[in-house]
Amino acid sequence: MKTTPEHDQRIAKMIFASVYPHYVTKVVSKGRTVDELHKVIEWLTGYDEVTLEKLIKDKVTFETFFEKASLNPLASLITGTICGYRIEEIETPLTRQARYLDKLVDELAKGRKMEKILRAA
Repeated sequence: MKTTPEHDQRIAKMIFASVYPHYVTKVVSKGRTVDELHKVIEWLTGYDEVTLEKLIKDKVTFETFFEKASLNPLASLITGTICGYRIEEIETPLTRQARYLDKLVDELAKGRKMEKILRAA
């Protein structure tokens, strides 16, 4: 699916720390925990809690957030629709990676089992 250059640029320049509280609110309001959210983020990016806190404190953009990440090789197994886009059809790598994270947070909030979220074999 084709995203516009403006859409891709907006995601690239968005500050991760501005979105993170929304992730927390979403999962906690649905009965999940911040620890589970951190586990999902770590699975996708390789960031442990200390690194994640530093990235939030430093107010990094999504562009920097994903540039520094060690994306999980199983991330391509994250499929489906998020924000009106079919993830596997998004051509811009950064936009696709940001949507991977959105999709994982959605799955967590919807009560999906952790082993399914983390694409366990």
